[in-house]
Amino acid sequence: MEAILLVGGQGTRLRPLTISTPKPLLPTAGVAFLAHQLARAHAAGVERIVFATSYRAEMFEAAFGPRAHGVDLVYVSEPQPLGTGGAIRNAARALTCGPDDPVLILNGDILTGHDMRAQVKLHEAAGAAVTLHLTEVDDPSRFGCVPTDGAGRVTAFLEKTSHPVTNQINAGCYVFRRSAIDTIPEDEVVSVERETFPTLISSGAVVMGHVESGYWLDVGTPEAFVRGSCDLVLGRLDSPAMPGGPGERLTLAGSTVSPGAVVRGGTTVGRGAVVEAGATVIGSVLLDDSFVAEGATVRDSVLSRGARVGPGAVLDGVILGDGAVVGPGNELCCGLRVWPGIELPATAVRFSTDA
Repeated sequence: MEAILLVGGQGTRLRPLTISTPKPLLPTAGVAFLAHQLARAHAAGVERIVFATSYRAEMFEAAFGPRAHGVDLVYVSEPQPLGTGGAIRNAARALTCGPDDPVLILNGDILTGHDMRAQVKLHEAAGAAVTLHLTEVDDPSRFGCVPTDGAGRVTAFLEKTSHPVTNQINAGCYVFRRSAIDTIPEDEVVSVERETFPTLISSGAVVMGHVESGYWLDVGTPEAFVRGSCDLVLGRLDSPAMPGGPGERLTLAGSTVSPGAVVRGGTTVGRGAVVEAGATVIGSVLLDDSFVAEGATVRDSVLSRGARVGPGAVLDGVILGDGAVVGPGNELCCGLRVWPGIELPATAVRFSTDA
């Protein structure tokens, strides 16, 4: 089976992390986020994947080469962003399968534990043009809803509403019949959600919903990115690409964690990173060569490559860009983002009066 992996987005919601690195390549539980997707796709029977790239396209082939995690890889770049449908149609030029074969479509920012083999099996049994993975959420009003009939056939794509008719939403993994991909206009900006799927439904084509509500997370925000990495480390989602077993923390080769430090909650400590005695790091992502000094507290945060946190500083829900420095005594929280190379002097920012 072949697949198309959509990795062309700029990841603006994750800046400054994505200034130098595309979102799908961000280290997540010790490896590039895409490594988890490639390994799971291989486990589901995928043998060849076409990367649909755009933003910093050259970095994907440099990261993975012609083969990784048991899958052959091909890279196709969009000359300009073409939307989800346009990107799929553009990448399909590199497919080798026949018109009736299934093609798995994966989004490069979705972390999911759903059964892809079961989704493909439903697709083939129904003779569907497209089969979507649908997941159930507690508050569907924040998403577009996807109702299905008693046989599991998708009946509509509904925009966000305060009175949703179902708690089923589009989870972003599709199985297309190859010939259905070929109906998408070439070299045009097309949205599968707003154009392709509604058009197929209105034409009478069979569009099925594979409803499965296991682990599912869109890692497009800093909070979700940190949560996804920690969930993988903690073992809340299995991944064949994990560089270690589940536990309270993942410490990569070359990292140093003092015996007097507290590091837990699914934290990853990257290569060459240092956590000194008396520091506390909970539920965070420390990338390569980052540094947390004695007495500092880091919670639910990301320290990018080479970022440094001084003695006694407190970070809670904070993103530090590459090489950013937080001086002693600073107190940062509430989603604050510090851009690469910025240096905050001692006690420059605080949210409490005590010094």
